Amino acid sequence: MTVLMVGGTGATGRLLVQQLLQRGERVRAIVRTPDGLSELLDTQPNLSLIYGSISELSDAELAAYVEGCGAVASCLGHRVSFRGMFGPPRRLVTDAVRRLCRAVRRHRPDRPVRFALMNTAGNRNRDLDEPLPFLHRLLERLLRGLLPPHADNVAAAEFLRTRIGRRDEYIEWVAVRPDALRDETAVSAYDVYPSPTRSALLDAGATSRINVAHFMARLLTEEALWNRWKGQMPVIYNRD
Repeated sequence: MTVLMVGGTGATGRLLVQQLLQRGERVRAIVRTPDGLSELLDTQPNLSLIYGSISELSDAELAAYVEGCGAVASCLGHRVSFRGMFGPPRRLVTDAVRRLCRAVRRHRPDRPVRFALMNTAGNRNRDLDEPLPFLHRLLERLLRGLLPPHADNVAAAEFLRTRIGRRDEYIEWVAVRPDALRDETAVSAYDVYPSPTRSALLDAGATSRINVAHFMARLLTEEALWNRWKGQMPVIYNRD
């Protein structure tokens, strides 16, 4: 299978690229620079890089890159800097998800393309009863108003949940919600739940980036696991 990857040079994205390659999958990664993936190019013939910013690629170019892919993975995020948090593009993730879905539909694939989106445990799945403490709900509203990246992540997942839904002919999706991300060097035990088991804003858990990458790679390549979570927003925590 060929996977189209966006956000592949980020801290989590490059780990997902590695995980997919280790599983023998072919990866096309849309990148502005090869930083973080350049070493893999010398040793991994299944990796190809497409240079450019996804926000600047035309719809026709995106459609060409999606053609023949059985899956799309997004680990896009905003840079942790003042410009990255508050500067343009404000809807980086949402616009990318929307345009990639449109590119997939343009080809009318014979079987649904799998779309895995890295999201956040701070976002609520509105298909489920996910009760939140009053203070959490208040803080979430403030974050959506004050921090554009949080609002962008919420909108991206909402696009998949409401505009693609669970019965789309051409696209199936999963939005993976890690809690507070941290760096680890090896995959460790982790647990996956349909909904958060703690407040991401008041009692955050921990999720290592490599565990997120491992779970997303399994989702995209293991039929039973994909069928278990498709159309849902699983939350992943490192096991205590």
